[in-house]
Amino acid sequence: MTVDLRHLRAFLAIADEGSITRAAARLHVTQPALSRTLRQLEEHLGARLVDRSTHHLRLTAAGQAFRDRAAAAVAAVDDVLDPARVGNAPLRLGHAWSALGALTTPLLRRWRERHPETPLELMRIDDRTAGLARGRVDVAILRGPVDLPGVAVTPLLREGRVAAVPADSALAAAAALGLDDLADQPIAVNSRSGTTTLELWPPSRTPAATVEVANTDDWLAAIAAGRAVGVSTTATAAMYPNPAVAYVPLVDAPEITVHLAWRSPPTHPAVADLVALAREVAAA
Repeated sequence: MTVDLRHLRAFLAIADEGSITRAAARLHVTQPALSRTLRQLEEHLGARLVDRSTHHLRLTAAGQAFRDRAAAAVAAVDDVLDPARVGNAPLRLGHAWSALGALTTPLLRRWRERHPETPLELMRIDDRTAGLARGRVDVAILRGPVDLPGVAVTPLLREGRVAAVPADSALAAAAALGLDDLADQPIAVNSRSGTTTLELWPPSRTPAATVEVANTDDWLAAIAAGRAVGVSTTATAAMYPNPAVAYVPLVDAPEITVHLAWRSPPTHPAVADLVALAREVAAA
């Protein structure tokens, strides 16, 4: 039996849907045929990828590790066969939130001036690798530690932390805040792509409640509505001004390192040019 892209697409559909039934409907195949395809892939790899012991299917540890590799492989083939990416294909720059903050516009403008033949697409993708792990982008702006196999990384800059609080709250009037000032409030947390966790606070002052959000828009909405306060970086204050949210410097939270990351070897011939320009903009 030969494993091909059909097996990878079947596995990814099952992983995304969490159900053989929904995945089969999405792929327009029968459930028995999809189950057989999954079984063939598992037999080829010599590992169980999906735990079928519950009604809602879950990936095993091996399945979790295989998912990003499978997605990247499928994305690479799709890119090669995409007519729109023949010739001067766009260079895709991913970010989970805030891009490069105030440096975003200078980067985009300088790129357009120096490389008019290659469009630069800025893509917001709400996952921890901003689409890089699954092959959706060529380069990604990442915050915090980066540990991805087959990925090259360079640090660009460091960003200070800010507290995001409702504009009509007493906290908004402060010139600066500390983590202790926020500990009595629910904290808006994006576990999928954010950098804020309760580990920022000392054990003796860990906030008692969190409000889980899916993306930056939901994060802002929760804070603006007075449901929570948040912790982010100066880039968010630059990219997401909101009259109902005040950004106040947070003096005792560690800075965040912003990295540029890309596949090695690169997936686009202009990656090196973008890395060089990003370094230039950040240094200036």
